[in-house]
Amino acid sequence: MNPLAQLSPRETQLAERLAWGASVKEAAYALCITYKTAVNHVQNIYQKTGCNKINQLSAWWFCTRFNISFDLSPMVRSTIASVLLCIFLSNEILCAKDFCRYRARMTRKYRVEYVRYRRS
Repeated sequence: MNPLAQLSPRETQLAERLAWGASVKEAAYALCITYKTAVNHVQNIYQKTGCNKINQLSAWWFCTRFNISFDLSPMVRSTIASVLLCIFLSNEILCAKDFCRYRARMTRKYRVEYVRYRRS
């Protein structure tokens, strides 16, 4: 990834919307441009930044926007990922009502009869 990539104003707007999770169609609609134009801008963004996936583009956007270093050690990356995972899971456990809830169902037993058909 190229941290010094210079994007045009429209590419910057599009990259920001994609980084925040919008699809290309949603971003094109919000910016009042056609889908084909948005796809062309996305290809230019990928070429300028050296990204080839939307996840990489999102990581590039947030790292450049918030001045996060691209050269973190594996230990620091693992620690940050673990902390974020713990925050996410605690939120899911505390806030979601259906998380790991056991639902007791009344079981009904049906009698199944198997009938053999004979050819006449």
